[in-house]
This record gives sequence, C-alpha cells and structure tokens, in this order.
Amino acid sequence: MYHAFTEMEVGRAFMGYPLIEGSPFWKEAYVQMKEQNDEDAIALQLVTFLNELHSMGITPTAGVIKPGKDVIQMMKELLLDIQSKLFPYMRVEAQRQVTDNFNRFLHDPFNQSLKMTLIHGDFGAGNIIWHAEKSRIAGIIDFGGSGFGDPAYDFAGILSSYGQDFFEKCIGLYPGGRKIAERVYFYRSTFALQEALHGIVHHDEEAFENGIREFR
Repeated sequence: MYHAFTEMEVGRAFMGYPLIEGSPFWKEAYVQMKEQNDEDAIALQLVTFLNELHSMGITPTAGVIKPGKDVIQMMKELLLDIQSKLFPYMRVEAQRQVTDNFNRFLHDPFNQSLKMTLIHGDFGAGNIIWHAEKSRIAGIIDFGGSGFGDPAYDFAGILSSYGQDFFEKCIGLYPGGRKIAERVYFYRSTFALQEALHGIVHHDEEAFENGIREFR
C-alpha cells in the first residue's frame, strides 16, 4: 500500500501492506479448532494452498525467481555449517547421529534428482493466519524464504507446528504425499539445528540455546 526507501536504515525504510484479519495459527488455536471438529476443513485449506503453490508453472529458467542451489547441495552445506559451528557444543553421540542422518539423506539415490518446485520455505504456525470467528485460515504471510526447493520442506513446517496426527491428515490429502513423507521427517529433524545456527550467526543466545539443548 505504501513504502519508503529514501533512507535505507532500520527504522526509516519500511513497507505497508493490507492487513489480513486474524492471528498466527499457534498450537493453542489448532487445539481449539480440533475440539470444534474443523480439522478436516483446515487441513484441506492448507493442502490446497500448498498444492497450488507447488504446481505453479514457474521454472528456474523463467527469470521470475532467481534459481537456487539444488537440495543435495543445500543439505551438504548445512551439514558442513553444523559440523563447523555446532559440533563443539554437542555431545559425541549426537554428532554421530546427526552425521548419519544427513548421510542417509545425501546418499539415497532417489534424492539425487528431486523435482524442484516453488515453495513457501517457512510454512509454520507463525506464518499461517487464523480467523477464529470464521474458523478458517485467513491467509499466509512471509514469503521472504520462498523460492525453488523440495515441496516436502513445506510439510515439515506442518509436522513441526501441529504434530503427527494433523501431518498425517494433510499428507494424505496431497497428491503423491506418501512418497515425500520420509523427506519431511528428515527436514523436520534439522529445524532445531537450524535454529541454533541462526542463534550463532545473529548473536541470539535464546535461539541458540533452544536449538542446541537436545544435542548437548
């Protein structure tokens, strides 16, 4: 609706967007929705959105979005970051488990040529807007992490935010969902470590501690 980029400084450069009525679809709102027996309808809304997003006819060569690295390369680089920055804070057994987990993914022949689609990239509770009075999803925000990637990554956000039961309901509605489920679990297993890395890079002690806690 408006923007100001004359002075590119924090607090002076800004943009304004039309407000989407509602609030983030936190786990508490999900529990309330489940008690109202609206779970199937909400799952259908979210999966319909993801299916349409992942099916958009945009390719890395179209020039609309800058091509990114392939999934294998991104996961290799993530593992190297974890090993160099986080391993000094992790117990030896956790280091071995993380390395084995990544190696299983990286050396799986099926993962060597994954189809890249347009994805949201941060499809978690904080970016899903919930309209409590209408008992429906009002919108999706924060496309700053969107680009080309593995569609399974978006479902990892659902699994992380709302748990196994709702994830099973959603993945069952997605075309070919069962084929991508194993990758969903892998991506979900990296989230805490990514939070810890974010904490180190941005000097956010709380994020670092939250992410590294189970690996100490």
